[in-house]
Amino acid sequence: MPKNPILTSYQEQPHVWDEMFRAEGIRPEYQQFAAAIENLAGAEMTRKDELAKKLFMSQGITFTVYNSGEGVEKIFPFDIIPRIISNSEWLRVEAGIKQRLKALNIFLKDIYNQQFIIKDGVVPAALVYSCPQFLREMMNVDVPHDVYTHVAGVDLIRDHDGEFYVLEDNLRTPSGVSYMLENRS
Repeated sequence: MPKNPILTSYQEQPHVWDEMFRAEGIRPEYQQFAAAIENLAGAEMTRKDELAKKLFMSQGITFTVYNSGEGVEKIFPFDIIPRIISNSEWLRVEAGIKQRLKALNIFLKDIYNQQFIIKDGVVPAALVYSCPQFLREMMNVDVPHDVYTHVAGVDLIRDHDGEFYVLEDNLRTPSGVSYMLENRS
């Protein structure tokens, strides 16, 4: 077990997947990270977290929550302890997301063209036609390579056994997509 008070005081939650720890100790993909923060004091970790929040606010990495007619600016959620996914796990997640997006594009192609999914009674017509995102102007429009959605926000969660599940697919402009692109540059 590590010596860093932030890591040693950590309390594992029952029935919850822990990204960094397992019963035997630190997961292999987190070994290098744990070694890197081993000598950081708790105050230093807190300082780094506060600095990240200030940078996000000053660079406009925020979103607005609207309630009661007022907009409240919030910092985009960020954890200074990264989620590290092993290559083998990532390859599985990537394959699943690609398959999912292919299926969603096939669904959209059908909705805007032959509508077999409606004719076969799989999806009620009223559900599709009453959706504010359904654009009648797109009916029978051929799109290049049958790609109706070019950017998707696929929200992933893990269950208590570490299995990934999709919480939701955001096919509109996903919140934070520009931050992800900026982070990669």
